[in-house]
Amino acid sequence: MSDQTDADPTETREWLDAFEAVIELEGPERAHFLLESLLERSRRGGTFIPHSPYTAYINTIPPHSEAKSDGDHALEWKIRSLIRWNATAMVVHANREHDGIGGHIASFGSAATLYDVGFNHFFKGPDHETGADLVYVQGHSAPGIYARAFLEGRLSEDQLHRFRTETQPGGLSSYPHAWLMPDFWSLATVSMGLGPIMAIYQARLMKYMENRGLTKTEGRKVWCFCGDGEMDEPESLGAIDIASREGLDNLIFVVNCNLQRLDGPVRGDSKIIQELEGTFRGAGWNVIKVIWGSAWDPLIAQDRDGKLLQRFNEAVDGEYQNFKSKGGAYTREHFFGKYPELKEMVARMSDDDIARLNRGGHDPHKVYAAYHHAVNDADGRPTVILAKTVKGYGMGEAGEGQNITHQQKKMGEEALRKFRDRFQIPISDDAIKDVPFYRPDEDSEEIRYLKARREALGGSLPQRRVAQESLTLPGLDAFSSVTKGSGDREISTTMAFVRILQTLCRDKQIGQRIVPIVPDEARTFGMEGMFRQLGIYSPVGQLYEPQDADQLAFYRESTDGQILEEGITEAGSMSSWIAAATSYANHQTTLIPFYIFYSMFGFQRIMDLAWAAGDMRARGFLIGGTAGRTTLNGEGLQHQDGHSHLLADCIPNCRAYDPTFGYEIAVIVQDGLRRMFAEGEDVFYYLTCENENYAHPELPEGVEDGIKRGMYRLRSGDGRKKKRVQLLSCGSILREAMAAAEMLEGTYKVAADVWSVTSFTELRRDGLDCDRWNLLHPDEEPRDPFVTRQLAEVDAPVVTATDYMKTYGDLIRPWVPHTYRVLGTDGFGRSDTREALRDFFEVDRRWIVLAALQSLVADGTLERKVLSKAIKDLGINPDKPNPVTV
Repeated sequence: MSDQTDADPTETREWLDAFEAVIELEGPERAHFLLESLLERSRRGGTFIPHSPYTAYINTIPPHSEAKSDGDHALEWKIRSLIRWNATAMVVHANREHDGIGGHIASFGSAATLYDVGFNHFFKGPDHETGADLVYVQGHSAPGIYARAFLEGRLSEDQLHRFRTETQPGGLSSYPHAWLMPDFWSLATVSMGLGPIMAIYQARLMKYMENRGLTKTEGRKVWCFCGDGEMDEPESLGAIDIASREGLDNLIFVVNCNLQRLDGPVRGDSKIIQELEGTFRGAGWNVIKVIWGSAWDPLIAQDRDGKLLQRFNEAVDGEYQNFKSKGGAYTREHFFGKYPELKEMVARMSDDDIARLNRGGHDPHKVYAAYHHAVNDADGRPTVILAKTVKGYGMGEAGEGQNITHQQKKMGEEALRKFRDRFQIPISDDAIKDVPFYRPDEDSEEIRYLKARREALGGSLPQRRVAQESLTLPGLDAFSSVTKGSGDREISTTMAFVRILQTLCRDKQIGQRIVPIVPDEARTFGMEGMFRQLGIYSPVGQLYEPQDADQLAFYRESTDGQILEEGITEAGSMSSWIAAATSYANHQTTLIPFYIFYSMFGFQRIMDLAWAAGDMRARGFLIGGTAGRTTLNGEGLQHQDGHSHLLADCIPNCRAYDPTFGYEIAVIVQDGLRRMFAEGEDVFYYLTCENENYAHPELPEGVEDGIKRGMYRLRSGDGRKKKRVQLLSCGSILREAMAAAEMLEGTYKVAADVWSVTSFTELRRDGLDCDRWNLLHPDEEPRDPFVTRQLAEVDAPVVTATDYMKTYGDLIRPWVPHTYRVLGTDGFGRSDTREALRDFFEVDRRWIVLAALQSLVADGTLERKVLSKAIKDLGINPDKPNPVTV
């Protein structure tokens, strides 16, 4: 209500009476239409209408409009109680047996009803006629999902005893991890904030697949469960406008608003539900608030003077936490006691009656009504359900609604007894101290009902099913336009990659499965020619004539467009890539995604998402464009990448390569297609490309295996010379190494072998694998790593130079059998010419020559005085600043 003084109360009352009559006689839809018409007329007349981003602090769906469930509510309560008990017992057991193993009781305690209603009535399984829904489970609620699977007979009691003991097969992973439980989980969510953004782009990919005729997704929903505290993560809310803009009516967010984050209230001095309502409404979402349970309905109906609504609106979340944790007497005094009218309203209620006034998120009837509306009446928009709950619900004095709740891993015997009594678990006093798991007989009404509900909905969830598809993949000869070299024409590795991508998109067998993804940099990467050929995906097509319609490569949008051009959002683009890269499991339709991006803004910004991709067994290609610290010469400090390969090396199933020539890219891509999409290997690829133009040679004979394994000899030095070095390099700096070899042989009479190292990370992993095998098999013939065998052929010192930090070249140091020196680009980037940058970072041909000579001096092959003369002859300034410190 406005603070403005009412100049004519009688007129106001007439308007309000008329409005109430419209609601009563014609329904809320008609009332809403009239209000919108009045607002529109007033705006056209220039009248200022103040906007409120949220509605009153009551349920969105009034009792008379609630859809009713046909389920057995008493039986569902029993099942839900058993799930609560077993989830709690699982965490308590784990921490009794392994102190400090962790786990969470409180999060699922607050969300149990939210999940239970979904599993019983809404979440479609893989055998449903429309296909499975995708349910992004909030990571901290995993124990409750395991507990339900235990009742269904999908998990054994032994497995529940092995919660969070994952080093041996059969243990239950701490959170949803497809890497650890590949038949159970498919969506990794526990890194808070990633679930919401991945869910948005997953729902969008489903529309994309439907519009392109790749598979049927109509009728399937994406459910994303997240916490109110989690919504502070930028990724949680950063893409919600995409969902409304794309018309993702297949997307439902369920925000568990228990008002608490890990250490205390989410918004102690305000209301998180109201804040989120305003945010989502402003972004165009359908918002459903489920705040008050059915026990409140009679009181709300009595609220003729609006005093209860006033109190709802003015109390802040910090107070609501106290009301729940401190009981009925406290609530009577501090909530209802503020106004005489409210105190009188509850005068005939006992303190226990007041304590039983439930929150909406714990009322299955209210939750069902919200879900039913979200599924059936989305009106072309995504839906968010804001459900008010109590963190640690059911834990009583052990943690219900308390700031310590999130950290609770244990419950004492008395707390467990009260928990048992509250939820009527059939466990005796004598057994309570052992916290036994409880599963009714297979023929009990609980188990039969539980299984029947899932059977009616299409089978159990979560479960991960991998598509059994046999794709016909192109051979290496399909990329002859690249493997034959560029002749006299100078091109970049980015251009070579684009040629390969175009070839794949034209392939008759897999062309339609290729998903090119780019974050508003297609022209930078030379991909604009694909706009007209493939089209840019848009759910509404193209409602305008593009400015460049008269040009060959005009900007063409289409409902069946193949390119996903995401705008300036690395996180959104990566989420699209993850959705496509896991489609073989989530949609039983294999897609082959290629996501190209500025390498500096790829892994650095989205490392958490890249890690989640590895966890979810993603398959596809990430292409780091404009890679290296000295190839993107004009952009400077924040744009120049010198470490993305080190980040890629952190992800165990990421295969990272830094190719120099087009034929190397072709070999790597073709082998990646084979490994991922023919042999079903759960890896993904990261390739870096540059925008520096030079001539590309033809594929040499017999080097394919070396390219794939990480290195091959590109140039053999003059065997007649007594002095010899081996130069290793990759990417754009390989050409500097080749030039250095010429200088060494021509000026210093030193023979120089040049090795193209396509992947230091693959060489490192092979070295580590050999070390481990040798450690565990002392009686066997020791294995030599691939890099050791290659470099041992020549007794000569080794120098590595890359466009990345020295640590990159150092990855193989333990297995280099000779004197080893590494040059790299440590320090912040700079804007300058490539030549100046390579001198500044000390990785150009002159610095490689100097390092080679120094290695020969260290080996006693050259006299030290050669170095001083070389520094002078090479024009190197010995007093130049250290690039690491300036």
